[in-house]
Formats: sequence, C-alpha cells, structure tokens
Amino acid sequence: MKIKINKKPLARAVSLAAVSLGFSGALVAQEAEQPINSGDMVMEEVVTTGTPGGASIRKLDASFSIITLNDDEIARVSPASTADLMKTIPGLWVESSGGVAGANIDVRGFPGGSDAPFVTVSMNGLPVYPAPTLSFMENSSLFRVDETIQRVEGLRGGPNPVYSNGQPGLTTNFILKEGTEETAGKLKYSASDYDLQRVDGLLSGKLSDDVYYMMGGYVSSSPGVRDAGFSAEEGHQFTLHLTAELDNGKAGFYLRDTDDHGTWYLPGASFLPADYTQVGPSNRNALVPVSRPDNSGGSETVWGSYDMGEGRGWDGSIGGAYVEMDLGNGWSFTDRFALTTGNADTLGYVPDGGPVRLDSLTDINDDPITSATTVSGAAVSGDTLVQLFGPWVVRKEIEAKSNDLSIAKQWDTAKVTFGYYASAWEVGEWWSLGNQKYFVLDHDGEQIASTGAAGEIECNAPGVVTCGWSYDVDASGDAREDALYIAGEFYVGDFTFDLGVRSANRETNYSVDDGARDGVYSVYKADEDGTAYTAAVNWAFADNMGTFFRINSGFKFADFDEYRNFGGSFRAGSDLVIDIEQYELGYKLQDANYSLFATLFYNETEGMPDCVVGSGVCTRLETEALGVELDGKLYWGDFTLGLNATVQEPEITSGEFEGNQVLRQPEHQVRLSQSYDWTLGNGVDMSLYGAVSRIGDRYSDNGNSVTLPGYTKVDLGTMVYLNDFSIQLAVNNLTDEEGATEGDPRDPTAANVRYILPRNIKLSVAYDF
Repeated sequence: MKIKINKKPLARAVSLAAVSLGFSGALVAQEAEQPINSGDMVMEEVVTTGTPGGASIRKLDASFSIITLNDDEIARVSPASTADLMKTIPGLWVESSGGVAGANIDVRGFPGGSDAPFVTVSMNGLPVYPAPTLSFMENSSLFRVDETIQRVEGLRGGPNPVYSNGQPGLTTNFILKEGTEETAGKLKYSASDYDLQRVDGLLSGKLSDDVYYMMGGYVSSSPGVRDAGFSAEEGHQFTLHLTAELDNGKAGFYLRDTDDHGTWYLPGASFLPADYTQVGPSNRNALVPVSRPDNSGGSETVWGSYDMGEGRGWDGSIGGAYVEMDLGNGWSFTDRFALTTGNADTLGYVPDGGPVRLDSLTDINDDPITSATTVSGAAVSGDTLVQLFGPWVVRKEIEAKSNDLSIAKQWDTAKVTFGYYASAWEVGEWWSLGNQKYFVLDHDGEQIASTGAAGEIECNAPGVVTCGWSYDVDASGDAREDALYIAGEFYVGDFTFDLGVRSANRETNYSVDDGARDGVYSVYKADEDGTAYTAAVNWAFADNMGTFFRINSGFKFADFDEYRNFGGSFRAGSDLVIDIEQYELGYKLQDANYSLFATLFYNETEGMPDCVVGSGVCTRLETEALGVELDGKLYWGDFTLGLNATVQEPEITSGEFEGNQVLRQPEHQVRLSQSYDWTLGNGVDMSLYGAVSRIGDRYSDNGNSVTLPGYTKVDLGTMVYLNDFSIQLAVNNLTDEEGATEGDPRDPTAANVRYILPRNIKLSVAYDF
C-alpha cells in the first residue's frame, strides 16, 4: 500500500528560515543599540575549501554553506569511521552502520541510496579518488581519521561544481597538522568493551631553518563492535607531512600509508539483536565459485577459498605536494598534486531473502527436510531457522592522479583566478556475487551439509554454484578529466559578488566481461563535455553577520559502473550525465557568545539513470528538494550548546514514482550537542559532553512501500585533563537504540534490516609532550 508523504516538513523548512531571518533582523536592531566590542568577537575562523586555488578566507565572509571541526571537536565525536564523523555535517544523511568502510551517504535530497555518488573526500585540497563512487567503494572508505588531522571542512553545494573535481554535492576536506618551531607530540592508548586495542602516536617539530615535519599514525585491532569472534578489525596507518616556509610562500609534501579493514556488516533478520553478524571463526573461510572462459567460447567454474573475515577496507597510499607563492604586485600562484594507489576489497556474507525453518525446505523428491548437519557435523533440527547467504568477493585495484593549478590577480576592488584541474584514474577489478547457500541463522552459523541426496538440500551440494543466482565481473577502466575554470570576486562596499565558470572534458575507456565470464568483453568509449557555473552575492551588513544568495549549475559525468549497468542505453544515445541546479539563501552570525549559520536550499536533479538494462530504453529520473540547514552554537559561561539540523522535503518528480519521497533520506534530522567544562583545582580540568540525535522516518525504496522508523540516539562522554595527561571515556549509543538505517536493498520486501551500531564504550589515555 502506498503511503502518503507528509508535506509538513516543507512548511517547517520555510518557518525555520523565516525564524532565522527574523532573528537576524532583531539582532541587527540590537547591534544598533549596543556598540560591538570587536575584541570580544571570535570571527577569525578560516576555511580553504570552496575557494579558487584553495585560498584562505574567513568563514564569516564565505558565500556558501560550510562547517568546520577542529581536532578537539573530532576527538569528542569519537567516530567509529570517517563516515561516522560526517554525521556532524548538516544536509547529510549518513549510514555508517556497515563497519569501518563502505558507507552510504546522501546529500540534500539528491537521489542515491547506495555508496556516495555525490560525496568527495579530499585531503589537503585534492580528492583521494576523483570519481566519488565505484560499486563497493566510496571515497570515505579510502580515508581513516587519526591524530594527524588538524581540522575538517564540509562544503555543501555552493561553488563546488566549479572547483577541484566539480563535485556538485559535498566536498569534505581533511587538513593535516603541520610542524612548528617547538617539538611536540602525543601518545595515546585506547581500549573498549569490545576488546579494542589501539595505539596512536604523533610527533612534530623543526627539521632545519624554515623546514618542519609532522608524522603520526596508529596501530589497531579488535573483534569489532559486532563481535566476530576473532580480530576482524585490524589496521595501521602512518602519515608524514613536511612543510617549508619560502621567502614568498610555502611548500609541502605529504604521504599517508594505510592498511585497515573490518567486517562488512550487512542487514540481518529484523528480530535479531543489533550486535549480530553472521561471519565468525567457523564460517569465515568459504569456497567461492568463479566463472572463467573455457577456451571454447563458453564459461566454466573454478572454486577458490576466500576469507569472509577480510570484510571491507583499504590497503594503499595517498601522497601529494603543493606550493603556494606570492609573486608580487597582487599576483599569486598555487599548485597541488596528489597520487592515490592501492586496493579496496570487499568480502562478506550477503543475505538473500528472509529466514525460513529447515523443515519448510524440500529435497529432490519434494519431501520436507526434517533434520540435517552442518559442514562440521553439528546436528540441525527441522525447526532451526536457516537463511540463504552468499559469499561475495570484490577485488579492486585503483590508481588516481590529480593536479590543480591556479594563478590569481588581486586588486583593491576585485580578484580574478584562472585555474586548470587535471585528473586521471583507473580501476582493475573482478567480482563474484550471488553464490547463495543455506546457512544456520546465527552468529558463526555454518553452511548446511549436503550431498544432494534424498533428505538433503539439493542446491547445497558441492559443485552446485548457487541456490539462487550468481554474477561475475572482470573489468578494467581508465578515465581522464581536464577542466579550465575562471573565478572572479568584486567588492562593492559591504557587498561581494563572485562568479565562476568551469569547462570540463572527460574521456572514459571501460571494458567488462560480466555474468558468466566467457572472455567476450563489452567495450565502452565516451568523450563528454560539460559546463558548470556559480554566481553569488554576499552582504556583510554588520561586523559579525551577513547574508548570501547563490545559484549554481553542475553535473555528474557517468562513471565506470553506469556504462556496465546501462550499456544498451548508452549505445542508444543517452550520455548518462546527471544535471543539477541549486539555489541557496544563507544567513551568518558569529559572535563571542553565539553563532548561527542557516541556509535555505532548493535543488533539482535530472538524469539519474533509471534504465532497463540492455533494452536501449533509459528514463531520466528527476528529483527536487527544498530544505533548511542550521549550524549553531551558544556559549554560556562554561556551558556550550550546539545545534546541527536539517529539515527537507526530497521528492521524485518524474516517472512511475512521481510524488514519492526520495529513498532512504529522512525529512528531518536534528543533533543537539552539549558540553560543560570546569576546573577541579590542582591542575585538574574536566569536561562532560554529549549529543542527542533525532532521525525521522525514511523509506527503504523509491516506491515508498517499506518504512524505516525514526529513532533517537544518545552519546555521552567525559574528558579529564591533568597537566600533560588526558583521559577520555566515550559512550556511543548510550540507550542501545536499535535504529534501522536500511532494509534489504537487494530485496526491499525481505524482513532484513541493518541497525546502527549497538552501545559501545571506549576509554583513551593520552600523554602530550
């Protein structure tokens, strides 16, 4: 039965925007009565994301929506993954319940529901991988948060379509710490109630005159928040950042090497507890069928043993260099380069359909199966619940190079920047998906043994590829994008006008042998052009507040997977490009005791591929979203209150599901954070902090047939500072809420659900020197 969409969030969005603007008017009047003491203001926060060439500007002067978190704020969030940290960014819906990698992230009502097609993760201003998403790999999976991060900036919409990789959605930019004149460092040990053992280290200082270093990393091991029964989450990382102060600028080099993976948490039967995971010590090693050419024009199957305990992760390196120079007479030059190389693999047991009793299955004679044994010989009664699980294996080898060069000229009343962004990336991958067999439904539940004889599950017999379906992929691809951009800023009194235009060309080559691999490859070649633009006006009508209005028009080129999934439509003439229009009205206030950044947004997307594979018929799914983002803080003595809220109405505006809510995204989400700091004396300082997040209802599918109920999550923590020592106790999901983040994306009608991570407690002890 179709569920009618509640239209109230639209009214709430407009009301919140009106309240924000009304509040600004009241404050303007108040400021007129009470002179501002500029010495008391905290208005010097600087951002570099969303500016031509990564130039620094005050956050208060920015004509776009951006949030920043420093290293102390990141520590208080105590994120379980990079995606988990992104929950602090307004306008974002993040499903980080899948483990340390492999999140689903959606932006401002843009269509999505899988991976993160409109999210770019950058380090020091360049993407970790220029394509935001490949199947089973989104950008956040390639990045790990540790003590080497100085701050993170999250820019939604704004000038994004013009700069860097032209991401129209979210760009999250992680800025590395730098060395200083003084040698300093940190050593931190972390443990948890799920047997986490982690050591972080950081050291920075001066190498020689005007040359500085920062290096650090971590080593970590645990069975996982959902206990796998073995060290399922293991990783280490090392980061080096060298900087040099030049006579007329600055240069730097960085290198990060990571090997980190963890269990792939998948939806389970809805009645199972939130700490359930199927993989365990007894079933982690699985025989997986892989098709290959038989040299006769057909396909044959070979079997290999693979460790489902590998889960999802990243084993690779990200390096880069940059130079920023003042050329004199108002001219400046910036160049940034980055290289990413490594492997991003995915292995795990994927459910197919819901659980059933063993005795509901029949054998080759169509008789009920009343008993069985597992592959290790354990007895299984007829009333035992069993379920189809497939051991999936996805191997990806990736490489990417990016370079962003810009030259700018500054006058008293204007600034113009010319830039050239170039990137090239490639992937080599093979998959084995499906492969379902019946397993006992339980943590570490084993496969049901069978010879295919009477009284046994026929499809569980050795040599039978699957009880359901199988799909293999052997593919390789490379792409290159070249983009020229020009941006201008013009200052007229309290007004700043900015304009930007980007002209991009992308060439893509992709070949794939999929299904039952027979050695016949489908080859796709594309050469597409696109133009993006942005325009904004910013009005600084007081020293501590302003407002802006911005429009932008951007696009998303098709990535490798679109050519494989919708090859027939591409050959029939569809470019598979997604076009996006955005409008923003923002208000900014920043003072010593409070701050508020409110943005009313509206966007339209057209061209999200919604195709009948191989038919040559491709409709262009259209969506729109209207909403408001709020990012505020109130400082009252030793008490701090933070607000992060998004209210939106994301709607499908074309096709069969016109009028329905975009799948998986809530119409409202609110995060209230609080902290109280005080001094005990004798050099002891304390902080008590927490956050309450309220998430609204969502739909599991675009048909809006399955509702994912809203939920409330509570986090709590405390910090104790004693001279150079600090102790942190962080409790995630204090009330052990079972909030559903997704149903079963492969079968929305199946009674499977993936919950947020269950309650977990982490204790850290650190020494700063």
